[in-house]
Amino acid sequence: MRVDIVSKEYPPEVYGGAGVHVTELVSALRKSIDVRVRAFGAPRDEEGTTSYSVPAELADANGAIQTLGTDLEIVTDVAGADVVHSHTWYANFAGHLASLLHGIPHIVTAHSLEPLRPWKAEQLGGGYAVSSFIEKTAYEGAAAIVAVSEGMRADILRSYPSLDPEKVRVIYNGIDVESWHPVTDDALLSELGIDPARPSVVFVGRITRQKGLPYLLRAAELLPPEVQLILCAGAPDTPQILAEVEALVRGLQGTRDGVVWIDRLLPRHDLCAILTSATTFVCPSVYEPLGIVNLEAMACGAAVVGTATGGIPEVVVDGVTGRLVPIEQAQDGTGTPVDPEKFVADLARVLTEVVTDPERAAGFGAAGRERAAKDFSWGAIADTTAALYAEVSGIGG
Repeated sequence: MRVDIVSKEYPPEVYGGAGVHVTELVSALRKSIDVRVRAFGAPRDEEGTTSYSVPAELADANGAIQTLGTDLEIVTDVAGADVVHSHTWYANFAGHLASLLHGIPHIVTAHSLEPLRPWKAEQLGGGYAVSSFIEKTAYEGAAAIVAVSEGMRADILRSYPSLDPEKVRVIYNGIDVESWHPVTDDALLSELGIDPARPSVVFVGRITRQKGLPYLLRAAELLPPEVQLILCAGAPDTPQILAEVEALVRGLQGTRDGVVWIDRLLPRHDLCAILTSATTFVCPSVYEPLGIVNLEAMACGAAVVGTATGGIPEVVVDGVTGRLVPIEQAQDGTGTPVDPEKFVADLARVLTEVVTDPERAAGFGAAGRERAAKDFSWGAIADTTAALYAEVSGIGG
């Protein structure tokens, strides 16, 4: 069996959870089946991987149109595959057209949903209507849709009610606990401006509405003064949200010390060291289908405080591997808290509870690493995915 996987992100161009997912899934799948990767971006020298760039004629086009142009470059090359598997709306158009052109089944993995990210209109303008159209068309035409959590499956069926529920399958994201593991490196932490002797709350993520960083920055004003806030945050969606975050960080730094903002992409060793040193990791997202970053933190032995939304409660076991922060959300697709001040206060309360009890936090962290290793293995995820390929294609693995 040959499977062509289409993704905007693939090493070395990985900037989010979808890219991490594709990277690890491909590595695990290649142990048993023929996988060809078709990725956006600069040329790569990995065998079985082909890169595609934006057609020169579209250099000045809207970003969504550039994406479709890149997808069209991919479609013909999928000839000969038994299954095409696309990840995110960026790749869905290529997968959908390849399915039609070559008469093969198309599988979509849902890492997020356009109807639940209306703020993307800030970034894409009219391109958001295009991305929404592509996603809807691809989902309705797919042979199967993979949801990365039960919460995501429910969101898919709510967003696209015409879908047959039977074709929406749950296959979790995973984590490689050999690559993501506890690292003690106090010298590195000091170089980064982090005091390893002080309690800390660590955030890792893109600066985007769904990650809830502004809520965290407001909650940080209420944390005990000895607590450090470590922000590994970059890749802003828009200049507007970057300006908002910059203003909030400056305000915090004016009233407390120990606010460290690292806005560059860190090597895995460095990120593992930061996560290992954390008294608690925080995921204040208002929209999170699963949250690979939570698994990364757990694999490094960090307690996790996360919003009780999306797939986060399927990863973080409240009172066992960390704590969940309650949230009542608007049902308009934005995920905005109905009472933002209450959410901020609850986030500060739960973070304070965990960060001021380092012994309990360490227990959460140990339980989290055990759970990550036991329940989120990439090997098991690849086996389940390969079985789905065999099912939709009628071909054995």
